[in-house]
Amino acid sequence: MRRLQNYIRDVILELRKVTWPTREELRGATVTVIIFAVICSVFVGTVDFVLGYIVRLVLG
Repeated sequence: MRRLQNYIRDVILELRKVTWPTREELRGATVTVIIFAVICSVFVGTVDFVLGYIVRLVLG
């Protein structure tokens, strides 16, 4: 039980050291991640479509 208390105390102490982002920084990072995810999805979808088309041509 003592080890658990020490762990929780240490976690709280470490969380106090964290530099939390401002609302604007968080919003900017979120928009960046969403845009990157959309770009990656479009790229993977396009590659999948092209490779699927090539396979259909080859296999008839």
